[in-house]
This record gives sequence, C-alpha cells and structure tokens, in this order.
Amino acid sequence: MGTDGKVMGKRCALALFCFALFIAFDPAFAQIEAGSEKDKTSMRKPSPSRAARPFAWKTNIVTTVFWIGEKPGGNNLVPNRTSAWDKQWTKNYGGFDDPDPANRRNYVPVKFKPRQNPFYCALPYNDKAHTGHRPEAPRVVPWFQAAYQGPAVSTCKDRWVAIRKGNRIAYAQWEDAGPFRTDHWQYVFGNERPKPNLNKGAGLDVSPAVRDYLGLKPTDVTDWRFVEFSQVPHGPWSTLGENNTFVTNPRKKGVQVTERSNQTRAGAIAR
Repeated sequence: MGTDGKVMGKRCALALFCFALFIAFDPAFAQIEAGSEKDKTSMRKPSPSRAARPFAWKTNIVTTVFWIGEKPGGNNLVPNRTSAWDKQWTKNYGGFDDPDPANRRNYVPVKFKPRQNPFYCALPYNDKAHTGHRPEAPRVVPWFQAAYQGPAVSTCKDRWVAIRKGNRIAYAQWEDAGPFRTDHWQYVFGNERPKPNLNKGAGLDVSPAVRDYLGLKPTDVTDWRFVEFSQVPHGPWSTLGENNTFVTNPRKKGVQVTERSNQTRAGAIAR
C-alpha cells in the first residue's frame, strides 16, 4: 500500500471512530431510521374509524305498520300505549298517532303536535332485561359500550334506521321492540332472516309517517339498515321530538356555549 492509501485508511478509521462517538453521546440518532420505518408501517394501517364498515342492508323484509296508541286487534296482540322502553309512550308522544290518512297532514296527526319524532320503528330485539341488560347485549349490540348510560337505560332506544322502498329512503328512530319477538338479535344484528310469524314473517314495524313517506301498503316489503346520526340527512324526520337528535343536539351545544360564556365572565370578574 502506498502513502496515499495509508492516509486514506487512517481517514476512514477516524471517521468511523467519530461516528461511533456521536451515536454513543446521542442514542436517538441511531433510532431515527428505525423510527422512520415504524412510522411508515403505522401510516399503512387504516385507522379503526376508517376501517369500520357501514351496516349492511337487510333486504326484502316484510314490513307492517303500527302506531302509538294502537289497541289490540287482529294480529296485533298487545296495545301500543306503552313501548318496550317507555311505560307512558302515548302520553309522552302527545296522544294517539292516528294512522287514518284523512286525519294526518305533513306526516303528523292534525289534532296535536307530536312531542316525539313521528318517524319511528320497531325491531324484534330489546336489550333491556327486568333489571339491567340482557346478558348477550354487550356482545351483540355493536354500539353498546359507546351508548351505555347505566343499567336502567336502553342502548337501542332512539337509534337511527334507514328504511328503503324503491328509490326512496326514510329515516326513523328505533322506539319499540317487535313485531312479535323481542329476542331475535341474530336477525337484528346478524345474518339471520326474521322468524315466521302471524304477519307473514314481518321483521320491521314502521310508523304512519314512514308509511306515508315511502308510500307503503299495510303489509309491504322494504330494506333497512342502521345508520350513524352523521349519515342522516335533513328531512321531515328531523324537525320534531324531544327524543330527536336533530332537536336535542343544538340545545346541548347551546347549553355548553352558555356555560363556557358564564365561566369566562366569572373568571374575568374574579381577576
């Protein structure tokens, strides 16, 4: 090796020695590349919210019409003065939700203004037991943990449902359990079909407002699926009701703004 080669070798050795000292005094430098690869990996993974698939449509479901205040008769075996989750349903609604088209206008009865959303429906599952919730509810109700408010409160009540007939879609809130069954979670949340019953295997009850919006016959066939509130467009289902998310959310925001304003004023006075 010539003189130039020896000089070059010494320079390389010196550079490697300095690099080793740099890493020794700054270990984070050695982790940069590993961190970069980790970041690339995490970026490739979709977030849980994006990865979540929307609820699938339940198609060709026999659909019947029911109404608040309905008396027992025909294949309706129980009165609808109460619901699975409201012992004073008729009173809280504001009265008898008369299904006669002659006594309705703009999807509501002409005799009174409903105090709850007139776009409601029933599905054959009740997450509540006599005390607390059914044992399978935390496992089968997809939103159970997010919606849980204690053992006395249903996680299913007021949930939004899209109901489709042809090219029209109505949106309603889940307010009762039925028709006929209250335990068929395998259909409501799974892939089973509705069980046979007196109403041709009906798996969905809808209110007169839903009937009128979709143009349904007393017994008809529709598709339905659960939807998040953020997916529900404005429409006749978004205007009325103390249980209606469209009505309650702005009020909650108003209360929060008022509280923050009061806190700000109190802080300013204290200073």
